[in-house]
Amino acid sequence: MSATPPDAATPAHLDPSELGTKQYWDNLYATELCNHASNPADKGTVWFDDSDAENKIVAFLDDDEAELALDRATASVLDFGCGNGSLLFALRDDGWAGRLVGVDYSERSVKLAVAVGEGRAGREEDGGGGQVEFRVWDVLRGDFAVVPSLSGAGWDLVLDKGTFDAVSLSDERDGRGRRICEGYGERVVRLLRPGGKFLVTSCNWTEKELGGWFERTNTLDGGDSAGARLKQVARIDYPSFSFGGVKGQTISTLCFEKVEA
Repeated sequence: MSATPPDAATPAHLDPSELGTKQYWDNLYATELCNHASNPADKGTVWFDDSDAENKIVAFLDDDEAELALDRATASVLDFGCGNGSLLFALRDDGWAGRLVGVDYSERSVKLAVAVGEGRAGREEDGGGGQVEFRVWDVLRGDFAVVPSLSGAGWDLVLDKGTFDAVSLSDERDGRGRRICEGYGERVVRLLRPGGKFLVTSCNWTEKELGGWFERTNTLDGGDSAGARLKQVARIDYPSFSFGGVKGQTISTLCFEKVEA
């Protein structure tokens, strides 16, 4: 861990790791593509499957008590670092019929997601709403024009299941000299519509630390989202454990809403 956080409101950085490099993910998805080609039943890794995160996320989004103001029939969903597309396919199967788009900076990841999607074509249990879309797009550097919302107002829901974790392990820096994870929230804010939700799941950061990264201004200079920020509105419970008198969870999922600063 770094001894010095980027500012007083955010957590200290993680030490860089190969999991923060594009080469690592290209290599992993090259292997998973080969495995899927040899055995179509092998759809690749479902991240945080040991915590049943995917099912819990879908159940949370379905829960009327969460008061997320998301319409399953029409909500537009953008999944950062989509991997094999598993989470979006789970939402489609659950009846989320709006536009679902997965993006990843690894072309091999997108090829895997497309291949898995093609294998699902025509399945009776598919939730309807057409095919899930997948695009090669860098969350931190990609042109926003590549992932436009159909309404023009922004996406209803942005998902992240482990992608911020990977970004946090990169030693790359942006044009302002910051570790690239520091600009992540700014990109989320730009993509969401006013009142849109950001649901992030992490195994590297606690709930308090996720709040420190995202529940602040996170505003790019200028643009339609100037003055907007993310505000925590909900969380997902996971089984907890106690060690040395401290209680915790193996992963954390928080939901943020885009609000005016």
